[in-house]
Amino acid sequence: MQQTTATAPDAPSAATPTAGSAHPDLSTVPRIDFLFLALAVSGVAFSAPLISATAAPVLAIAFWRNCIATGLLSPIALLRQREELRALLSRAGRRTLLTSLAAGAFLALHFALWLPSLRMTSIASSTALCTTTPLWTTLILRMRGQRAPKAVWFGTGIAFAGVLLLTGVDFSLSPRALAGDALALGAGLAASVYFLLGSSVRRTVSTTAYTFVCYATTALVLLVVCLGTGTALGGWSSTAWWQIALLTAAAQFLGHSLSNRVVRTLGPSLVSSAILLETPGATLIAAVWLGQTPPVAVYPAVAIVLLGLAFVIRGQRRS
Repeated sequence: MQQTTATAPDAPSAATPTAGSAHPDLSTVPRIDFLFLALAVSGVAFSAPLISATAAPVLAIAFWRNCIATGLLSPIALLRQREELRALLSRAGRRTLLTSLAAGAFLALHFALWLPSLRMTSIASSTALCTTTPLWTTLILRMRGQRAPKAVWFGTGIAFAGVLLLTGVDFSLSPRALAGDALALGAGLAASVYFLLGSSVRRTVSTTAYTFVCYATTALVLLVVCLGTGTALGGWSSTAWWQIALLTAAAQFLGHSLSNRVVRTLGPSLVSSAILLETPGATLIAAVWLGQTPPVAVYPAVAIVLLGLAFVIRGQRRS
């Protein structure tokens, strides 16, 4: 997702409970916060094209971006949140610690599914299907007994129709593209579980402490996966390393951190809606920078998915 709260990695969700109102008076919000939000959306929009352009194994890219983020967070977490981290290791904090570790494991699963999909299907399809996290969240909460407003289910139906149309287009292209779609959908589901687990932890744990534990877990799980699959962790060009560093700065810190910065003033609904622009943003960047132009039929399918997600977010806001 950026990460200072429980969110989907490259599509940071603002639905995490915050001190800000869901319906703030935007006339009183500093203009700089709108600029920060635009920068956050730009940061996550660069994620998919950067991953596609980096000449390194996708699992290694996922590992290093989380490893670098953990390393940069370590001094802050170990100095400022030392007592809080120590409390997590106590018997009273064991449940919270296990939940944080589980969130990190699902974040690793999200990366392990989404990054390969970017090289199997188009960036537009992969990003749109990966950002279906709100749909999965709605379904999971329904299975747990929470009822959603009609607008949420209406939006879910629209988005699902868009998913069927999108996967139908990719099936006509190749089975490989369809498999990439399936991985992206799975990544959205993994991100949803990660978000739900993290939102539970964030009720009692600071953002820095939670993020440190979560990122460290994600990096460790991905390291084990890389070693188990024989994925090379180095030996690439300096350009690839710079691209990984840029990816960490743009998506992991700039996108996520700034969205969490402005959610208190702009409100979770506006920030969540703005993050939907990641899909058209990533598609435009891929077309201009990488020359990756998906079939014309992909565009209306992506638009339908985004429309459905917008209804879901609006319904959740009213709820």
